[in-house]
Amino acid sequence: MTGLDYTVRSTDFQSGLRAALDRISGMAREVTTQVAEDMVNTAKSLAPVDTGRLRSSIQAVPEGGRFTFRITIGTNVTYASDVEYGTAPHVITPKDKKALWWPGARHPVAKVNHPGTRAKPFMRPAIAQAEAALRRHAQGIR
Repeated sequence: MTGLDYTVRSTDFQSGLRAALDRISGMAREVTTQVAEDMVNTAKSLAPVDTGRLRSSIQAVPEGGRFTFRITIGTNVTYASDVEYGTAPHVITPKDKKALWWPGARHPVAKVNHPGTRAKPFMRPAIAQAEAALRRHAQGIR
């Protein structure tokens, strides 16, 4: 029989495939980490500041192993969703006492009719910019 004789050793092929997957996974992890950092920076720049607690709590937390990974971006501050989405008008009543009082109040009161707060989005704009950041960082992959 005439022609070319070509032999593929499966161990060499598997080794090469593993190396390629490692390289691709490493690049994907790197780009994902860069995009997550961009999102955190954007969210922090947009977060309103009173005490700075909300802004400093925004972080990216990586999880996973060699080929499967994810990065969770967010905050553990309980009032973050109230800032992000705002609040509707609501009534504030005391939890442990019979009345509410604060410095500057003329007298204790049984309830306060709060007018609500306007939304001050900081996470949603960061998420919206993620696709552009992903494209920008992924251009460097060859």
